[in-house]
Amino acid sequence: MSQSAKLTTGSINGHLVSQTLPAIIGVAAMVSVGIVDAYFLGQLGTDELAAISFVSPVIMSITSLGIGVMAGISSVVSRSLGAGNVEEAHRRANFGMAMAAAIGIAFAIVFFLVRRPLFAALGAEPDVLPLIDEYVLPVAVGVPLMLVMMGLNGVMRGQGEAKKTSAINILYAVINWILDPFLITGAFGIGGFGVAGAAYATLIAWGIAFVFGVYLLNTTDLPMRFGVLRDGGNKGVLRSIMKVAAPASMANAINPIALTVLTGLVAVEGAAAVAGFGAGGRLQAFMLVPLLALSGAIGAVVGQNWGAEQYDRARQAWISASLFCVGYGLLVALILVVARDWFAGFFGEDPRMIEEFGNYLAISAWGYT
Repeated sequence: MSQSAKLTTGSINGHLVSQTLPAIIGVAAMVSVGIVDAYFLGQLGTDELAAISFVSPVIMSITSLGIGVMAGISSVVSRSLGAGNVEEAHRRANFGMAMAAAIGIAFAIVFFLVRRPLFAALGAEPDVLPLIDEYVLPVAVGVPLMLVMMGLNGVMRGQGEAKKTSAINILYAVINWILDPFLITGAFGIGGFGVAGAAYATLIAWGIAFVFGVYLLNTTDLPMRFGVLRDGGNKGVLRSIMKVAAPASMANAINPIALTVLTGLVAVEGAAAVAGFGAGGRLQAFMLVPLLALSGAIGAVVGQNWGAEQYDRARQAWISASLFCVGYGLLVALILVVARDWFAGFFGEDPRMIEEFGNYLAISAWGYT
């Protein structure tokens, strides 16, 4: 058995906790970027907050694709390690990262080309469309970096390196936190760029986090070495990854795609309604961080034990994770519904926005139970 398959012995619940806790910190840092962006843009006005509220579900849809790819990479890597085949795991890891980069480039091009007709069709008002364009252009450039980062995370999660993946996410978030006040609203005599500033902060953070991620990956047993792909057998790796990535991507994308459609419907009520709807969705995403972290952590625990043919341990991990999800989902729903008006005050003072924010959470929060 490979020394890298460290999740095949010891307490299953202990492994779930040890892999999920660091991931909670990392995922919370990632999701907090949307909250911080919304806070500073809300200081500029309702139109600015509405602009990113239109774009967010589309970015979430692309991110969901990345989450599926990450899950696929983590699955094939962990199973190979569990079976004791480090060489195969290395080849699968590098193919997965190359595939993530190619998918990122393709989606960036499509996103850039369809941006104007897409958001016009969703009902963005004439005053909001130019703001959307300012945000989309820099973000589209960074989409390939985001997908590759998720590929890196998949490789490290497959090895059980939750702390390393969290370190990448935390660095990304901290850079955003630092740059947002300078690039969005301006600070210390430096003029801000408004909506575009939020996108610039994200693009810079993706770039720095990517470099750091490559460094951390190269300290593991499966470094970035694309030369291993010359050995062949890549079609088989593609099939193995897509067996997990395709259904995972579709499952994760259902919610953001639905949010995109809902944003278009909400747009009929005006920019304030879209702003409240978008801010509420960002808060929900933050509250669900533990579930997102667990969804990333469980793949390595199940995969390594499945690869080692320890099926009872894999089944135990799935049952424990499912019970936690139900209990935590109910708790989150109660908190969001009871404190919805209090939360709304963080995103602006527009009474209409606050009202729509509360109306959205009062109903949607129960969907997570």
